[in-house]
Amino acid sequence: MLTYQECLDLCGLSEDEIEAIAEHEHLEPIIAMALGQYLVTHQEESRIKRIILDDIQRAEDKGNQRHAEALRKVLKHFLATHPERDRGTSG
Repeated sequence: MLTYQECLDLCGLSEDEIEAIAEHEHLEPIIAMALGQYLVTHQEESRIKRIILDDIQRAEDKGNQRHAEALRKVLKHFLATHPERDRGTSG
């Protein structure tokens, strides 16, 4: 059986990125990890970017600037490690 950390190491996303997906989609982290891994392997990084941006907006709307700033760091890391590919589509 794989541990949570082993699954995280295999999924291609950071723990903070998984937490952002879990928050947005109202999922347990292990399920969010599976969703995130699916999106990465199917070249859907733009959806993960949108999820994190939505989380930032929601935190700002609630006046939670500390959480919004933490999510901005998550977004910055995500963009650095998963640059968007030109797929010939507008998004």
